[in-house]
Amino acid sequence: MASNEVRSLVSGLIDPLSQTNKRNAPKGRRIRRCRSAPLSEYIRLEAGFASGPRTESFCGNIHPNFLFVAAFLTVYLGIGILCFYLVRHQLKGEKTNGFLDAVYFCIVTMTTVGYGDLVPNSVLSKLLACAFVFSGMALVGMILSKAADYLVEKQELLLVKALHLSKKVGHFEILEDIETNSLRYKCIVVFIFFLLLIIGGTIFLATVEKLSLVDAFYCVCCTITTLGYGDKSFSTQAGRVFAVFWILTGTICLAQFFLYIADLNAQSRQRALVKLILTRRMTNVDLEAADLDDDGSVGAAEFVIYKLKEMGKISQEDIRLVMEEFEDLDVDESGTLSTSDIMLSQ
Repeated sequence: MASNEVRSLVSGLIDPLSQTNKRNAPKGRRIRRCRSAPLSEYIRLEAGFASGPRTESFCGNIHPNFLFVAAFLTVYLGIGILCFYLVRHQLKGEKTNGFLDAVYFCIVTMTTVGYGDLVPNSVLSKLLACAFVFSGMALVGMILSKAADYLVEKQELLLVKALHLSKKVGHFEILEDIETNSLRYKCIVVFIFFLLLIIGGTIFLATVEKLSLVDAFYCVCCTITTLGYGDKSFSTQAGRVFAVFWILTGTICLAQFFLYIADLNAQSRQRALVKLILTRRMTNVDLEAADLDDDGSVGAAEFVIYKLKEMGKISQEDIRLVMEEFEDLDVDESGTLSTSDIMLSQ
């Protein structure tokens, strides 16, 4: 096997005929045959469609981000519960159970809901609350939202597969659909989940906390939006157990929904810009700007690069970095990359 690789390398070096034939091929055909690098979404897609037996352990199937999020959340809640349990007598308000109240207070603080049903009543408890509210906001904003985005992507894949269930669509067609309408599908998934959280929270507050439907819905809206007026909240022991999970999920879900809406709006504006650029007529000024090597003509690669720069998808700095990598790989300085260049560069 090794001798065959060496023989092919030597033949590529001393007989560049095959490389010459490839360089003499029509440029348009070479451009059309260019393929992008494999996408991570496709790897996850393949994993979702795989039907063979899996021998990996449960921990091996968990995304690394989840392990990091779980560890960070465990440390945060562990320290918070310990601290606020020790100062539980320095908290005033409606209390149920010392340990449960500490967990509940941590969740209400980190999500900035702040009902006011439990408030610090000493210097030490107030300083602890100030420290945990900032660290909690950072946890929700930078870490938990990424985990939520990954979960939405997994549900997005199930949604796309369900939409194409009655059609005979291959893996690549589904991947293309996900790439084209990814944000739209994410908005749909989060919106459905958001409605379920609102309905579930309203029913729970009406049945367990004995609130009217209007007050229950009012409390749900005040909680998910982190408004937290405090006139209606979870006051029973069962209600606070439910609130520990529901408040965290609901606030993150709403934040992700608005984030996807903003991204979808930016994507629509970007697509409108792309459509405007592609339909605009080429002028002599554009031709001069697209002529990167100043040879008086614009090739397909130069035209593509110019249009991508005009769309704002790449910058001159991006091109410079790519060209530096190309020059490092072009060992024989022929202006083209071949198999021999790649093997020699390694």
